[in-house]
Amino acid sequence: MRRMSAPQTSGQTTDTPVVAAARRAQTAAAALAPAPRSTRDAALEAIARALTDGTEAIVAANADDIARARAAGTPESIVDRLTLTPERIERIAADVRDVVGLPDPVGQVQRGSTLPNGLELRQIRVPLGVVGIVYEARPNVTVDAAALCLKSGNAVLLRGSSSAHASNTALVAVLRDAVQEAGLPADVVQLVPGESRESVTELMRARGLVDVLIPRGGASLIRTVVEGSTVPVIETGTGNCHVYIDEAADLDSALEILVNSKAQRPSVCNAAETVLVHAGIADTFLPRALDALTAAGVTVHGDDAWQKAGEAAGTKVLPAGEQDWAEEYLSYDIAAAVVPSLDAAVEHIRTWSSGHTEAVVTRDTAAARRFTALVDAAAVMVNASTRFTDGSQFGFGAEIGISTQKLHARGPMGLPELTSTKYVITGEGHVRG
Repeated sequence: MRRMSAPQTSGQTTDTPVVAAARRAQTAAAALAPAPRSTRDAALEAIARALTDGTEAIVAANADDIARARAAGTPESIVDRLTLTPERIERIAADVRDVVGLPDPVGQVQRGSTLPNGLELRQIRVPLGVVGIVYEARPNVTVDAAALCLKSGNAVLLRGSSSAHASNTALVAVLRDAVQEAGLPADVVQLVPGESRESVTELMRARGLVDVLIPRGGASLIRTVVEGSTVPVIETGTGNCHVYIDEAADLDSALEILVNSKAQRPSVCNAAETVLVHAGIADTFLPRALDALTAAGVTVHGDDAWQKAGEAAGTKVLPAGEQDWAEEYLSYDIAAAVVPSLDAAVEHIRTWSSGHTEAVVTRDTAAARRFTALVDAAAVMVNASTRFTDGSQFGFGAEIGISTQKLHARGPMGLPELTSTKYVITGEGHVRG
């Protein structure tokens, strides 16, 4: 089958910078696909070393982005996602080394058999080809995406936000040098040229050159890519995550899980945005929860029951409305409600969830089983923080995104999700009668 070429506008005789980059990526992907695991792993080891060695330059470039963000009045929750420290860079490098140790998905046989006519049939994993990533703020995604794509045999086109342009430029320079040092084409990792929206649009329309596009960011970015792309899209979603405290919960454990889910790092998509408490324990639990959340710096947006508990405790609770149930705060804010039953909690979650991560805290096995059966989300936690929905925490080394759709991939996407399959059929002169 002939491969489709990227569409060109009427009268256009030369590639735009974005299309030219996509063509280079396609060529690099063809060279990368047959490379053995040892070569790809050597490139990843080189990346990890180069990140550590280049920390000073990366942090300096990141400081420029942070200064511009603060001058523009960017919320601190976004600045936190933008920030690279030496400690964070070392953690990123460690994640790259973790990827090295993961099983190689390329060439894995998914199924195999000998057909009645003697043909040998195998279905094997193969790279997707050229993967495009469109993402906001977080420059760590630059490295995570490149490492996972490289390990799975894919070339990657990285289109970060303009707010992280200096950081991403520095990181990609480090990545390309390290990849080349390992004997692979530097163009297996590229920063998409341009900072305008037009460059994103061109990437979205490069069907035939880019095999799949993965958006990571806020609801507006994801919707724009999903609705406007002619390139196939794996949809990642926002994280309107809930913690439901059941009537049979251990309240000490529930407090720890709630505070960790909300306040351990509130600016990320697996942070809790709503807490639901069973009415049977509300009188006991709400005062303790308000104390713990307030001590963690969290502002509660609550229903009538939470507001009354706040008045009794001398703690301000803001009134919650529909906008709060729908909100992905990404800040030290949480919506809070009291519900009459587990089924009522499930109904609230069904109404407002983004399908990312939902948690139940209970000692009742039947209640936990019912919650996990009824809640439709990429990840459902039982007696555990929502913060565990993460590729690294799941043992994937890193993740390229958390998919909230149901086709091809769902949840944290690691190496297998960056492959497709093909059938290899071997015969001995077989012809079909």
